[in-house]
Amino acid sequence: MRKTLLLTLGLGLLVTLPATAQLGQVLTDFQSYSGDLQRYLQNNLSGTLKPVEIQSQSAITNSTGQLNLPNPIAAGEKVGDDIILYSISDRFDNNPVLKSEAVNNELNRLITRSSVASNLGKNGQIRAKVKLKNTEDTLENIAKIAQQADETNQTFINDLQQKASQIAAAGIPGLSALLSAGQSNLQMQSIRIQNEQSKIVGENLAQTMQVNHFLQYSNLNLANISQQMDENNRSRRVDSAAEAARLLRTTSQIDLSGRKEK
Repeated sequence: MRKTLLLTLGLGLLVTLPATAQLGQVLTDFQSYSGDLQRYLQNNLSGTLKPVEIQSQSAITNSTGQLNLPNPIAAGEKVGDDIILYSISDRFDNNPVLKSEAVNNELNRLITRSSVASNLGKNGQIRAKVKLKNTEDTLENIAKIAQQADETNQTFINDLQQKASQIAAAGIPGLSALLSAGQSNLQMQSIRIQNEQSKIVGENLAQTMQVNHFLQYSNLNLANISQQMDENNRSRRVDSAAEAARLLRTTSQIDLSGRKEK
């Protein structure tokens, strides 16, 4: 019965081990991620959102929620409203509505890049490595517990087999011992199953992290494509403005030199 108790304690430890292996610190991990995201935003606003970096920072701050993440929709709407309200533009985009849309798009791209940088940057890779290492250590500990339980169960069964004749002569107490052996075998099977399930969970975690990284690369590519489209549109507007200015200059020169009236 003592060995059966050891099996039961081993099974209980197997169930509770993942909770004590520091794999459940999800809020701490997420706060580290969101902190990296905010730092990226603060360090890159001036380079991409001039001359409205102050309005953009204010929009990001006001739209940041309890998880320290900015709401890109609310932030884009806020900075867009400021641009239209105060007629902020530049030398090429003199239409505040067009300027508002361009800044909104750039703000969304910046938030996307900040998420990518937070996941795939140095700190993000450290977080991923620690999580994977802790998972591997937990799986190794579970395997050791399962092996110890297996050895304890085998020793218990061997003892019963060696005393088979005594059990047969013991009557009801012998029957109780056989039932204990059967229960021990069932518990051992349960431990083996949970051991294999824990391996599957660990593999799923690794696969999920890889898929998340692939999605981050896809988001980055989409952000780059969006930026290229905006730059192409801006280039066409600049070319159109330059062509209009050239035609106006040519027309003015003709007017100044005089045109024959019909």
